Amino acid sequence: MSEINDTKNVKDNEIDLLDLFRRMGRAIGRMSRAIGKAVLISIVFLFRRWLPLTLSIFMGIGAAYILKLTSASFYTSDLILRTNSGHASDMIAYINRLHRYCEEKNFTALADAVSLNDKQVRNITDIRAFWIIDRGNDGIPDEVDFNENTSVYDTVNVRMRDRFDIRVQLKQPQELVQVKNGLIKYIYSDSLFQQLNRIRLRHNMELLARFENDILLLDSLQKVKYFEETRSRMPQTGDQMIFLQEQKTQLVYTDIYALYARKQAVETEQEIYKDIVTVLSEFSIPTQRVNGGRYYAIRVVPIIFGLTLLILLILANKKKLREVYQKYQI
Repeated sequence: MSEINDTKNVKDNEIDLLDLFRRMGRAIGRMSRAIGKAVLISIVFLFRRWLPLTLSIFMGIGAAYILKLTSASFYTSDLILRTNSGHASDMIAYINRLHRYCEEKNFTALADAVSLNDKQVRNITDIRAFWIIDRGNDGIPDEVDFNENTSVYDTVNVRMRDRFDIRVQLKQPQELVQVKNGLIKYIYSDSLFQQLNRIRLRHNMELLARFENDILLLDSLQKVKYFEETRSRMPQTGDQMIFLQEQKTQLVYTDIYALYARKQAVETEQEIYKDIVTVLSEFSIPTQRVNGGRYYAIRVVPIIFGLTLLILLILANKKKLREVYQKYQI
C-alpha cells in the first residue's frame, strides 16, 4: 500500500513539474509578444511624428550653438607629477584642497595657497588631482581616472602610488606657467612633505656610504681569495699547474656587480628625484576650448528631444489621461 502511495506522489510531482515548465513557457511567450508589440508601436509612433522630432534635434543644435556664443570659454590642461616622498594619495588629498577653494569660490585662500594675485586666481575655475591607472599591473601608466570609477581594491587595474595627474581648468590658458609654479610652490610649502624628503635623502646618503664600504670589503675579499688560490696551485713538470681546491672568485664578482647596480639606482634617485616631486609631463597650452558646440550639443539635444517626445506622448494619449484623471479625481 505504501509503495502505491509513493508511486502516486512521484507521478503527481512529475506532473506538477511539467505543468510548471509549461506555465513558464507561456509566460515567456506572452512577455516576448508584449515586448515585440511595444517595440513595433514605438517605431510606428516615431515614424508618424518624425517631423516634430527632427525639428527638436535641430532646435537642440541651434540652442547649443547659441550657448557656445554666449557662454564664457574655458580650457583644461594636465600636469603629471612623480611623488618622491610619500604616497600619491597624500598628494592628491593635499591638492584637492584647492579644488574645494574653487568650488567655494574662495579666491583669497586660493591666492594665498598658490601665490598668485587676485586676477590670476579668478582666471582659474578648477584645480583637481586624479589617480593614474596601471591597466594590468605591469608598472606602465595607461590612463587617468577622471571619472573616479577604479576601486582601491582592484588588483588588476591598480592606482599608481608614485605619480598623479593635476587637471587645471581656466578661462584663459596663457598663464599656465605661473599656475604650474604656484602649484609646485604650494606642494613644497608643506612641512610634512619637506621632512619626509629630508629623511629620504638622508637615508639614501647612508645607503650609498654602506654600498661603498661593502664594495671595498668585497674587493679586499676578492684579492685575498686570489692569493689563496694562487698559493694552492702546485707546480708540476713543465709549465702545467694543477688546482687543489675549487675556485670561487667568480661569486664575489657577482656580489660586487649587484652592489654597483643598487648603488647606481640610489645615485640616480638622488640626482634626478631629489625634490619632493618631479614634473613628468608639463602643462600644454590647449588650442580648443572645452565648452564648444559639441560640449553643449551632447547635453542640450537629448533634453529637448526627450521633452518633445514627452509632449507628443501626452497629446497622443490625452483622452486616456483625462479619463484616468477623472476616475481618480477626489
